[in-house]
Amino acid sequence: MIIGHKKQQEFFKKIIEAENIPHAMLFTGKEKLGKKKIAFELVSSIFKENIFQHPDFSLVVPKEKQIQINQIREINWQLSLKPIKAPLLSVIIDQAHSMTREAQNCFLKTLEEPKSKSLIILIAEYPKFLLPTIISRCQIVKFYPVASSEIKNYLRVKKIKQEQIDEITQICLGRPGVAVDFFKNPEKLKERQKKIEKLVKIMKSPINLRFQYAKELSENNDLKETLSIWLSYFRKNLISRSDTFLISKTREILHNIQRTIFLLSTTNINTRLALEVLMMEF
Repeated sequence: MIIGHKKQQEFFKKIIEAENIPHAMLFTGKEKLGKKKIAFELVSSIFKENIFQHPDFSLVVPKEKQIQINQIREINWQLSLKPIKAPLLSVIIDQAHSMTREAQNCFLKTLEEPKSKSLIILIAEYPKFLLPTIISRCQIVKFYPVASSEIKNYLRVKKIKQEQIDEITQICLGRPGVAVDFFKNPEKLKERQKKIEKLVKIMKSPINLRFQYAKELSENNDLKETLSIWLSYFRKNLISRSDTFLISKTREILHNIQRTIFLLSTTNINTRLALEVLMMEF
């Protein structure tokens, strides 16, 4: 089930019916909006069958935060072949903004001169990291946060309690993927509360304990999720603030968390160091 994005879905329906599918599309928007799920659904609609493990479909994801040139060379070769079963070849490049400059340059020729009928979907949270020449050769499809009412309707269908529906919707900030995560893993709400309690405690702690916590966080696999929880916590606080100084301070903290998430997502910055800098700004 796709939550929201009806305009985008209607656009895809029309291009399939008209058999006017672009050679390359760029899906842009924040994380957890459903871009990848919709990309999978689009290709499945064209293939008229399950695409996973399909010989004419490929998915590219970053390796250690980057998509390397050897991955793109492999895709270029696959796109030079003819489809085996499907009406066209299809490739989804997730987190396309993480392609190295060499990988992007390598990919350009395939975008400019496709050797066979194909559909390439680039998914990028940070499209500004893509070469302008890549962007210019793609049909851009933008995704925006989904209305709270649509997320609430989804949760009601799933028989979630009303109090949890309200809480999850507030946390989601229009991102259906977050709602789905909470539905599939109800314990996440309790884990989220624990992380917030830990954050509040750490903010009142001396710098040595903050640095110790930064070390612990840097070694965890759920770091990005933790930072996202911090974001939602401070955004909620911002709404309830009335003191001008506190509003300014909260905005500064929000900016610093967003900057840290951005750096951790797009660069090879030292994770522990980035967190230590963030801890000093609380």
